[in-house]
Amino acid sequence: MVVGSGAREHALAWRLAQSPGLTELHAAPGNPGIAALGRCHPVRPDDGEGLLSLAMTLEADLIVIGPEAPLVAGVRINCSAGSNDVRPTAYSP
Repeated sequence: MVVGSGAREHALAWRLAQSPGLTELHAAPGNPGIAALGRCHPVRPDDGEGLLSLAMTLEADLIVIGPEAPLVAGVRINCSAGSNDVRPTAYSP
């Protein structure tokens, strides 16, 4: 599942769609370009509860969070159901 709707997320979705191991591609909220690659869902990137619910419903194996704004706002998807999330962090040693 790709989170976001911009060009960056389209590029991520495009590359993920090329994976031979991919069975389904989902995005929230996505855009028309992403919709050509997979299914888009009307969940805002800053709606952490909605994203978590969608990820659990889809049984998403991988969640790629593209935009920075939801992360800065504190959105984090707990991947307790065996999913992995990929996102930038503000980690500073």
